[in-house]
Amino acid sequence: MLPDTPKNNQPNLFVNYLEDMLDSRDPLVALADTMPWELFDAEFARYYSEIGRPGMPIRLMVGLLMLKQLKDLSDEELVLQVKHNPYYQYFCGFETFQTTVPCHPTDLVYFRKRIGKKGVEKIFQVSVQLHGKDAEEKRVIIDTTVQEKNITYPTDGKLAIKMIAYLQKLAKREKIQLRRTYIKEIKGHRLSLRFFRHPKKRKKARAAIKRLRTIVGILIRDISRNLPQERLSEFQETFELFDKVRNQKMKDSNKVYSIHESHVYVIAKGKDHTPYEYGTKASIVTAYKSGVIVGVTAHDTNEHDSKTLDAALTSANSNRVMPIIEAVCDRGYRGKKEVLGTKISLPGTVCKRDSEYQKEKKRKMFRRRAAIEPIIGHLKSDHRLSRNYLKGFVGDEINLLMAATAFNLKKWMNNYLQMLLALFLAILFMLTWQEKVRTDELSLLIWKLLQ
Repeated sequence: MLPDTPKNNQPNLFVNYLEDMLDSRDPLVALADTMPWELFDAEFARYYSEIGRPGMPIRLMVGLLMLKQLKDLSDEELVLQVKHNPYYQYFCGFETFQTTVPCHPTDLVYFRKRIGKKGVEKIFQVSVQLHGKDAEEKRVIIDTTVQEKNITYPTDGKLAIKMIAYLQKLAKREKIQLRRTYIKEIKGHRLSLRFFRHPKKRKKARAAIKRLRTIVGILIRDISRNLPQERLSEFQETFELFDKVRNQKMKDSNKVYSIHESHVYVIAKGKDHTPYEYGTKASIVTAYKSGVIVGVTAHDTNEHDSKTLDAALTSANSNRVMPIIEAVCDRGYRGKKEVLGTKISLPGTVCKRDSEYQKEKKRKMFRRRAAIEPIIGHLKSDHRLSRNYLKGFVGDEINLLMAATAFNLKKWMNNYLQMLLALFLAILFMLTWQEKVRTDELSLLIWKLLQ
């Protein structure tokens, strides 16, 4: 149920308040004072029941989700950092310094499941609206990247051994006596799979993979015969997945690369250091000049870039007031000239009818398109987009939205610092120009402003 809001606003004589202790010019403090926390309380109240144990405050949970992506922390590390850092506590809504962890790390898991994709979309929308006119540019830049999943490198041998381990645990849990466990034989096949790329061991490794797949089929049939009918229906979907994995060939389409993340697919980007990436494709939409991320979308299938424009532009337009007039893309989006009323501009050969002014204008526009590449780099290196640890395709969508939210919040804080610096320099210039400040006083004032 919803947590109770404290009604006693009487000041405490024995405790210092964080608002009086912290630097009010700190960007995180300014962001905490700017965020519309009441909007989150009103939006997420419908996800709570009227009975049961009171939950954690909504501002606390939303603040933790933002800090997690801002500082690139895991759930476990995040709650410890909040315990140690008073600025993090102020951002999460605490009035006084707390000496204990704000919540258990699993509370973040439950809150993500509670609000789902739609709730996280609301958080991302607020991060876009913080930038005001900078997010309402008529022209945007669109590009795609890969959000890799936290899975091991997929091989047929690994998948077969994982399926056998799952079936053996299932038989033990259901108290089914298997005709044979194959434990000793599997150890030998596991050794045969070592260095399977070596020419002298390739034949032996292929035989081991073939035998492991046969063992998977034997265990599935043995368990299916001994399970009651009502229990068999619960595992029917899992058994069908195992049959698909053990029967798939090298050149099959829609192959399964992970047992616990079966939606993951392979993307070949042509990079030297990572020829293949295993995860989901993500579309990023940024404002043309300001670089604010106005829309993100995760795609459950490996579509051509031109077919991802509908979802990307729909996401971007839902977070803005003004519709997008033009989208600048790279040559990977060939085949589309207009989508949802938005003109798609692609770099191409120079037209003979263009004047020198028009040619230079096009060159500058497509050179600016490359500005989205470092944005994607920051999303991956700073805001947890390089590897996703959240479960399922919903986890891919939530991680992508929160990474974009963190980038927008970081950009807002950087703009806030630049605004403060410009204001301080303007004040110094005015005072110096009017000759109302002596040299020693000016140096002391500059020192205080730098502090």
